[in-house]
Amino acid sequence: MSTDVATDQVLLIARDVFASMIDGEDGHLNAWEGETPAVEEPVHAWVDLFGELSGRAVLTTATATAHDLARALLGLPADEEVSHEDLVDAFGELANVVGGNIKALMPDAAKLGLPAVADTVPLLEGALRVQELALSWRGRPIVVELWVLLTGGGQ
Repeated sequence: MSTDVATDQVLLIARDVFASMIDGEDGHLNAWEGETPAVEEPVHAWVDLFGELSGRAVLTTATATAHDLARALLGLPADEEVSHEDLVDAFGELANVVGGNIKALMPDAAKLGLPAVADTVPLLEGALRVQELALSWRGRPIVVELWVLLTGGGQ
């Protein structure tokens, strides 16, 4: 996996995904101003990328924000409770689409793994974080990270 995916490319991907899948219009997802914020009660969604080099694309946000994203994606009313299964499906799908679009920028990333969602991200042994992009969705932080596996070829 080439590590030269530019921050502005990831921002454009995320903006397009959120505009089409979440908000129905542009303008609600932007770069975070200042240092990357600490995310309270985080939930993570990720997809692994496999190819000549392998890696992982991770989305992290607060659990409450992930619930709001799930409601928006699933077309649920703002006051409806989000089940764990719906949260996993919706937030995982966001990571899948963002990760798939990132993979498309990398000519040597041949396959995309299945999305996963959890309170912690399992260690990707031998990986190096090559990018961290803090975003603001309606004033709430979402962090996108790209990791590259340095210990060998695809899986």
